[in-house]
Amino acid sequence: MNETPMRRIGMLGGMSWESTVEYYRLTNELVRARLGGVHSARIVLDSVDFADIETLQAAGEWEKAGVALAARAHAVEAAGAELIVLCTNTMHVVIDAIEDAVSVPVLHIADATARSIRAAGLTRVGLLGTAFTMDRDFYRGRLAGHGIDTIVPGAWDRQTVHTVIYDELVRGIVSDASRDAYRAVIERLVVDGAEGIILGCTEIELLVSASDSPVPVFPTTRLHVEAAVDLAFGDRLDGRSEEPST
Repeated sequence: MNETPMRRIGMLGGMSWESTVEYYRLTNELVRARLGGVHSARIVLDSVDFADIETLQAAGEWEKAGVALAARAHAVEAAGAELIVLCTNTMHVVIDAIEDAVSVPVLHIADATARSIRAAGLTRVGLLGTAFTMDRDFYRGRLAGHGIDTIVPGAWDRQTVHTVIYDELVRGIVSDASRDAYRAVIERLVVDGAEGIILGCTEIELLVSASDSPVPVFPTTRLHVEAAVDLAFGDRLDGRSEEPST
């Protein structure tokens, strides 16, 4: 059998599976759009139990989480993956451990997002995500390396955004009331100077879209998938992960 000339994409998912479904769907849709017919993507997927990861997050056991995900990334590579995407924004906090465990390229979600922001001509954006993503520097610092200034909501709004993610979105609950709350948070970020909004949690794209924002939004799941498909077809392969520009 002559296989389609594309690299096999490794997906490290399950955080949550609600967003991993989107990764799988979008990847296959993009491959079919490129190749036509009944073509689909070549994917190796390892889906962890999010309850295990969430327990480590809550306890601040990031090193243990990194060890666990690194082991799964190694397994994905052993199963034939030729590049890897971590299907979550928050757990990019341990991306170094994952990169150290494999020899194939690992695509950083913030790099894919930064390219889109820069292409849009923007330099100051608002970031929505889990409290871990909004409060810690691993994400905002990565964007800063691309020349992008990132602002986050105020404390009350950060708590609202985080609670909706963990109490609703990762459980498959999508409510109009939470969508309205996110719209209000977005509006306040725009007042504070945000030229665009990063949907910096893969589940947020299940709740809000471009129609919910007065400024451009940057859906990190789709942007990450687009970068993975580009790389799978050889459009860009310049190292194990893409480093921020200087």
